[in-house]
Amino acid sequence: MNIKNLNISFVVPIASLVLLSSNVTASDYGQLPPPSVDSNFHDNGSPAEAKVALGKFLFFDKVLSGNRNISCATCHHGLTDTGDGLSLPIGEGGRGTGIIRDTGLGTNAVHERVPRNAPPIFALGAIEIDTLFHDGRVQVDATQPSGFSTPAGEDLPLILENVMAAQAMFPVTSTTEMAGQAGENPVADAAVAGNLAGAGGVWAQLADRLRGIPEYVSMFNEAFGITADQITYAHAANAMSTFERAAWRADNSPFDRLLRGDKYAMSKSAKKGMKLFYDKAGCSDCHSGTYQTDMDFHAIAMPQIGQGKGHGPSGYEDMGRATVTGDINQNYKFRTPPLRNVALTGPWGHDGAFDTLEGVVRHHLDPEKSLDNYDCSTEPRLPSRADLDAIDCYVMNDPALVMNIKNANELGKTNLSEKEIAYLMDFLHALTDPNSVDIRNDVPRTVPSGLPLTD
Repeated sequence: MNIKNLNISFVVPIASLVLLSSNVTASDYGQLPPPSVDSNFHDNGSPAEAKVALGKFLFFDKVLSGNRNISCATCHHGLTDTGDGLSLPIGEGGRGTGIIRDTGLGTNAVHERVPRNAPPIFALGAIEIDTLFHDGRVQVDATQPSGFSTPAGEDLPLILENVMAAQAMFPVTSTTEMAGQAGENPVADAAVAGNLAGAGGVWAQLADRLRGIPEYVSMFNEAFGITADQITYAHAANAMSTFERAAWRADNSPFDRLLRGDKYAMSKSAKKGMKLFYDKAGCSDCHSGTYQTDMDFHAIAMPQIGQGKGHGPSGYEDMGRATVTGDINQNYKFRTPPLRNVALTGPWGHDGAFDTLEGVVRHHLDPEKSLDNYDCSTEPRLPSRADLDAIDCYVMNDPALVMNIKNANELGKTNLSEKEIAYLMDFLHALTDPNSVDIRNDVPRTVPSGLPLTD
């Protein structure tokens, strides 16, 4: 197992960096964040290889889905930059990988699209990334017995090692994503009944499956020192999060290298874009910190595509953070995403509304105008099916619902020239780690269950 580990052992104070040219200092570029170093990550950036190896297999193994026909990797694949390349994922029942994935056939076809974009996994192993999902429904919370606030409440296991492991507990419980529909399999039946942690619950059934595969039993023993009867799905979640942290750390971009003192790491145009990002364009007001997220929630008039989350009188809206907190003042607010490898991870937006990076950047510069001019018939990247197509633009075709999104917007207009936008785009491309450009080797050739990796 080849674990990407930069072994960075130095921290250079920003004030002492001589950046960009012999005549330019960091102060000319606004308040830059500190560099990314090993101590920023869980396990000090060096997770145990046995856990990484186990997690890699589990992440790609369809044995963790109700009908054994989809894995975590289906929507977060190494061939599609830890996403799926679609605006909205096609979950349990679909066929294929990435942008060629379809909605399936006959009675096995998907019932609906997954309502939110599959978020990329790059750099999520950083300790400061403490809030996951677009609505933040999984968060580090020291007041909870498990250490995390999640939809499972006190049913969440107490042995989860980090917020990524806590997040990994939930896709397997979703009928749309991985569990399947009621009547199709016992895991789906438990999910529909809301039985996650009890006897015969989703997590217990999946653990039983893993106990029945000798290679997994051996690997769990090597990774955690446990016997077959001690394996739980929480152990699987811990292993998968370890693999994700090791494989997709993604903190060796030109920008990262510049922060560590390499003044030649970025091009001149990217440096001009960096100045705009941290100054005039105001991007860093939300995309702050080393991994360029404030871990907060903002309403930015993002167009709403797909069936939504069943919110509002129409049933096709997505109120975002408000449905977690119950605070209507947080309607249409979604978590600020980290920006490592942002040029690779389209489509962009909580629902993948924009199929180009430049498109979503221009949206940020004038959100309300962008919302008004959004073409829902051409912009989203979605596999077509007549019944799903009929509701994909429901919200955007209703002026009253669009006005609700607009009225919640908190992002003002920013005036940039075309040349400045080009500079800003160059900087965003400078956030790409070269090690992430080709991650085919993060995909196993087989998995211990013997199930196929393809459909």
